[in-house]
Amino acid sequence: MPDVQPLIESMLGPVVDAINHVLWNYVLVYGLLAVGLYFTVRLRLLQVRRFPHMLHVIGRGTNGDASGISPFQALCTSLASRVGTGNIAGVAIAISIGGPGALFWMWCTAALGMATAYAESALAQLYKVRDASGQYRGGPAYYMERGLKQRWMGIAFAISLLVSYGAIFSSVHANAIAQSAGAAFGLGQGAIAAGLVLLTAVIIFGGLRSVARFSEWVVPVMAVGYIGLALWVVVTNIAEVPRVLALVFRGAFGLDAAAGGVLGTITVAMLQGVKRGLYSNEAGMGSAPNIAAAATPIPHHPSSQGLVQSLGVFIDTLLVCSATGFVILLSGVQGNPDDGVLLTQQAMSVFFGDAGTIFVAIALFFFAFTTIVGNYSYAENNLLYLGGGRIGLLVLRLVTLAVVAWGVYSKVQIVWNAADASMAIMSTINLAAILMLSGVVVKLTRDYDAQLRAGRSPEFDIEAHPELAEGVDRGIWQLRR
Repeated sequence: MPDVQPLIESMLGPVVDAINHVLWNYVLVYGLLAVGLYFTVRLRLLQVRRFPHMLHVIGRGTNGDASGISPFQALCTSLASRVGTGNIAGVAIAISIGGPGALFWMWCTAALGMATAYAESALAQLYKVRDASGQYRGGPAYYMERGLKQRWMGIAFAISLLVSYGAIFSSVHANAIAQSAGAAFGLGQGAIAAGLVLLTAVIIFGGLRSVARFSEWVVPVMAVGYIGLALWVVVTNIAEVPRVLALVFRGAFGLDAAAGGVLGTITVAMLQGVKRGLYSNEAGMGSAPNIAAAATPIPHHPSSQGLVQSLGVFIDTLLVCSATGFVILLSGVQGNPDDGVLLTQQAMSVFFGDAGTIFVAIALFFFAFTTIVGNYSYAENNLLYLGGGRIGLLVLRLVTLAVVAWGVYSKVQIVWNAADASMAIMSTINLAAILMLSGVVVKLTRDYDAQLRAGRSPEFDIEAHPELAEGVDRGIWQLRR
């Protein structure tokens, strides 16, 4: 298998590089920030003024029903996909290439992305449907078809997501597990590949609810444990924190620029921060709305699940990614972009010795493995949108397992480049759709806000909003009194 790698790189490399150059350098690096700013302004700083309410909503949403999973399960499943190698390897790569300033631009991407994540998940809830078994299904492909009346757009998005989440992304996470486990435990690639394939098969053959139940138990434990250890590093090195913050802000605005010039330094830091920030929190990418639509919202309003997924962006980037960034910068270790997760392991070993390397390997295994199964749930949802039946699901599951095995052997650079390209295509399609539906998002938000101001628990009744009724399943959103 390793002998095939040069051939794959020579065939795909130029195509992947061309896609990345156009979409990242000219479209997404500024488009993502612009769309996030647009929704932040139109929704009147929703991610700030409704932040306490987000915590209240997720505290209530622990029960699902026959049609949908619980809001807490939806949050954990989306976090299973969000919190992965991007939080450990991705942050390390961003800092290696873009310098400490890349961390600042990751924060900006998340702060604005919280509004974008709210918008796309609220839309996914509004335009969701019931499948043949009565389970909720929805996501960008559905609101493109039912909200915009552009089925071709939904098909294009669903295909790009299938390629991304059914194939490329799983190989990225398998590759990171292989690097980390090999460095920490000396395991061979064959053993790692066999173990990953077996564990993945056990979960994904159980379907969406199996993924949700698994994520509900694993994600909170792994996130709290990782953040707690990083917090201990920060507290015990509190005297160094002002210096680290100065490095981040000086790097973000080119104040430490050398030969590359101020503008060049800012551009590199921004590009890496935005790319890795999006890869980690997925705001605007159109992935999390697939699981957001599968939830039974509490309270019964599309906006409530939008708020839940907005909170997911905060947890992913402003907490978990920041934890990794501070550990690396406090440690003082440096490395090249190909090091990825190894750089984070080296940083942890500064504070915890060999135990730090082992801890990162264990943390990354859980982060990356939950991402693999979370990604599968997104791919399954879009396969069903395209009309895939039992045979299609079986093929998808087998392809997922094959990609996981291949990812263990793949080289970091071509895999990350391919992930960047597929993510850029998905994001471009989705960003266009949510901008075209921004008026719907504003109406949903105003309705939710008005009910909160009136002291009521918000409920959405489609009969009260006939202007939004086209494309909406009345059986889901018609209140029965």
